[in-house]
Amino acid sequence: MPEISRFLGMIISMYYDDHAPPHFHVRYGEREAVIRIEDLACTRGDLSPRAMGLVIEWAALHRNELMEDWRLARQEKPLNKIAPLE
Repeated sequence: MPEISRFLGMIISMYYDDHAPPHFHVRYGEREAVIRIEDLACTRGDLSPRAMGLVIEWAALHRNELMEDWRLARQEKPLNKIAPLE
């Protein structure tokens, strides 16, 4: 699972052989979540409200880059790193 960003202890990644709709995975401590890129909805798992807010803030800033990485993953090409939340 290629890591595309890391910030504040959160690891953001995508799988090459993952299913639609376009989404990314977040790991934070023992918790995990899957976030749909289109509307930034959590479709599986959960994070603390604070962590979820930070992930959504980051994803909103980088939605186009996330979609580009999704496209690259579908083509089994290397994914681009995305800047962390600062």
